[in-house]
Amino acid sequence: MDKLVINNKKIELPAFFPDATYGCIKGVSPDDLKNENISNVVINTYHLLSGNNIGTVNKVGGIHKYSGISGIIITDSGGFQAMSLVRRNNKMGKIDSGGIHFKSSNGQKEIYLTPEKCIKTQIDLKSDIVMCLDDCTNPEESKDKQTESVERTVNWASECKYFFNKYTKNLKNKPLLFSIIQGGNFKDLRKKCADALIGIGFDGYAYGGWPVDKNRIFLSSIVKYTAELIPDNKPKYAMGVGKPEDIKKCFGYGYNMFDCVLPTRDARHQRLYVFKNSSYEYIHISNWKYKNDTKPISNNCGCHTCKNYSRYFLYNLFKNKDPLAIRLATIHNLRFYSDLMIKLKQLKIS
Repeated sequence: MDKLVINNKKIELPAFFPDATYGCIKGVSPDDLKNENISNVVINTYHLLSGNNIGTVNKVGGIHKYSGISGIIITDSGGFQAMSLVRRNNKMGKIDSGGIHFKSSNGQKEIYLTPEKCIKTQIDLKSDIVMCLDDCTNPEESKDKQTESVERTVNWASECKYFFNKYTKNLKNKPLLFSIIQGGNFKDLRKKCADALIGIGFDGYAYGGWPVDKNRIFLSSIVKYTAELIPDNKPKYAMGVGKPEDIKKCFGYGYNMFDCVLPTRDARHQRLYVFKNSSYEYIHISNWKYKNDTKPISNNCGCHTCKNYSRYFLYNLFKNKDPLAIRLATIHNLRFYSDLMIKLKQLKIS
């Protein structure tokens, strides 16, 4: 696929979706995003629920009006937090056949995220791509745990499809519904999950689960195998894949949608991306060697930051803890990722 059309919106593929967890990306405005060719983001349903933001978003007319972002918005289901919060700390909740029980760190509040609540919340937010609730796992978990996860994920996906049809039947402009393939590092479970989800029928499919092992090594084999299970006429979404070298691998495997917190988080931690020949390198802008460097971050970058400011300017902004530093660094890293998508598309053409 080389494009994705949702109602009157179209995006060229491959596409990168920065994480705008609560409806915004820290330090930058929607206009900043547009200027760097970023028009699409992914937002987290669980975090909006836990922050009591859903009512406010709905009052103003949905997530697009709330965020000021007019492009395609994906609302993640909250399934990833089943792993990052609950599986890693049973004091934060539990998972059962009906859904995910989340507890706040102080035990004062609980959210029971069921397939129905997950889908209805996303539809009420008026997102463009709705994600099914899934039971996300760490790759190191046992086969018994992964089998349990696959069974829950498939059952929840079936319920999500039912409630999606129920709550969108009177909508003129319906969002798309994507499901997420689990199975850990076991090919037979990945196939079992993919076959069942394809049998239910969705608009797109995503690789689910942590894509690296406990040593932070990218799980190339299982990520590639999962892509092969997804029909080529459907979007293939590599969720959470964000390192440029891993995105390039995944694009070669057939994935055409990506999201990650890396470019924006790295920007806030003073780590900037620069293309170098056919690869890239990092600039740690807090390094003392940049305090008198009058060059832009990259001579080959057309972002607002590189066209107007020098390395030493950013060095001093960060040194003085000026909020402008985060904005300018984030602008640059997001432009790097939008340029990376262009380079990947050119690579495919060539």
